Amino acid sequence: MAGAVVPAIRVQREDFDVAAEIAALTGGRADIGAVVTFSGLCRDEAGTLSALELEHYPGMAEAEIGRIAAEAVQRWPLQGLTVIHRHGKIVPGENIVLVVAASAHRQAAFEAANFLMDYLKSRAPFWKKEHRADSSEGGWVEAKEADDEAADRWKKSDE
Repeated sequence: MAGAVVPAIRVQREDFDVAAEIAALTGGRADIGAVVTFSGLCRDEAGTLSALELEHYPGMAEAEIGRIAAEAVQRWPLQGLTVIHRHGKIVPGENIVLVVAASAHRQAAFEAANFLMDYLKSRAPFWKKEHRADSSEGGWVEAKEADDEAADRWKKSDE
């Protein structure tokens, strides 16, 4: 039932296990017909990146992700929702973010996961600094216009 779901939100330094998170959300449940996951990994940017450092304001990041997740629960008939975002220094190949959306039907799960990722990429209060493989000074990653445009498509006509 939409609105009854309490999203699980975690912002953490440690890695997560995608399969374990899916099992935790779906274990013992017969009302779930679809689970859509998105897991974002750190890229090496063609060998130029040794790590990506993510900073956030504790409390603020969780609250903003919680607000976005609550909106997803109101917009789609979800049976469960988990959002995990890491912070700290993350090396290429490691997990950064996970969204697990569960619903009775696939379309709601796909749309909710897509909505959450569009907002996480463009609006979540995280700052990313690149650490270069050649030890040169890496800069802070600027927001991409395409990410903002992707998030804008979810705005309701009354906003």
